[in-house]
Amino acid sequence: MSFTLRSLLLAAETTVAETDATTTSNPLLDENGQFEDVPTAFNNVIEWLDSLQLIEKFYAKLPTIIIAIVLVVAGYFLAKLAKKLVVKAMKARNVDPSVYNFVKRIVSVGINFIFIMAALSMFINIGSLIAAVGAAGVTAGLGLQATVAQFASGIQILMNHPFKTGDFVELNGVSGSVADIRFMHTVIITPDNKRITIPNSHITSNHIINYSAENVRRVDFNFSISYSDNIEKAKSVIKETALANEFILKDPIPVVYVQSHEASAINLTARVWCAVDKYWDVYFAMQENVKLALDKNGINIPFNQLDVHIINK
Repeated sequence: MSFTLRSLLLAAETTVAETDATTTSNPLLDENGQFEDVPTAFNNVIEWLDSLQLIEKFYAKLPTIIIAIVLVVAGYFLAKLAKKLVVKAMKARNVDPSVYNFVKRIVSVGINFIFIMAALSMFINIGSLIAAVGAAGVTAGLGLQATVAQFASGIQILMNHPFKTGDFVELNGVSGSVADIRFMHTVIITPDNKRITIPNSHITSNHIINYSAENVRRVDFNFSISYSDNIEKAKSVIKETALANEFILKDPIPVVYVQSHEASAINLTARVWCAVDKYWDVYFAMQENVKLALDKNGINIPFNQLDVHIINK
C-alpha cells in the first residue's frame, strides 16, 4: 500500500508541476498577494484539487490496488494453511518437534514473499528491488560470518537430527539432556540441573555422543578382590547380584571377567545391559549391592596398605 500511495503522490506532483507551468496563482492568495477570506480560499482549494484529477486517477488505479490487496491477503492465508499441512506431514513421519518452528517459518516467509513480490510488481519494477536486496544480503553475510555459520550449523542439526529434544548427549565436553534446539545454539540441562548453552558451530565441528540413540545401553563395573579369594565364587556372586536387579536385562546376559592382576588385587569387570533411562538406577544399585554381597560371602575388597618398619640402632 505504501508503494500505491507513493505512486499517487508522484502523480499529484506531476499534475501540480503541469498546473504551475500554466498558472502561478495561489488558491489562498488574491491578485494582490493578500490572503483570501475563508469561504473564497476554501472554494479555491476545492477547485485546485479538482483540477489535479486525483479522484479520477485513484479510480483508474483502484482495480490494480484491489488485486494487489487480494494477492497479499491470499498469500497470508495460504501460508497459514501450508504451515498446518507441513506440521501434520512432519508429525506423520515422526520428525523431531524442534524442527517444526524452523520449517513453519521458512514456509511462511517464502509464500508471503512470493505474493508480496507479485503485488509490488503491479506498481514497480521489482527486478531492481530484488537486486538491491541480494546485494544487501551479500554485504550483511560478509560482516556476519560468525552468525551465518551459527545459523548454518543450526539448520544442519535440525535437518540431520543427530540428537533430539530429551536425548542424553555429550556435546563439546558437556553431558546432559537436550532441553532445546535453536538456530544459533542448543540448550543442555546437566544431571545436577545446570543450564548450559552451546553454540551450534561448536557442536557440528566436534564429536557428538548420543547416549539415547539406542534403546538399551551397557553399564560397565570394575571390582577388586584379594589374591586369597576364590575368583569363580566372586564372579558368581557379582553375576547373581546383577540378575537380581529388576532393571538389568537378561538378554544379553550379564557377564563377569578377570580384567587384570594388580599389585595387591585382582580386578574383575562386570558388563550388564539396561534400558537407556535406567542407566543411573542400575549403576548406583550395583555399586552398593555388590559390596554388600561380597561382604556377606566373605570376599575381601583389598585396599592399599603401608607397612612401616622401625629399625632400632
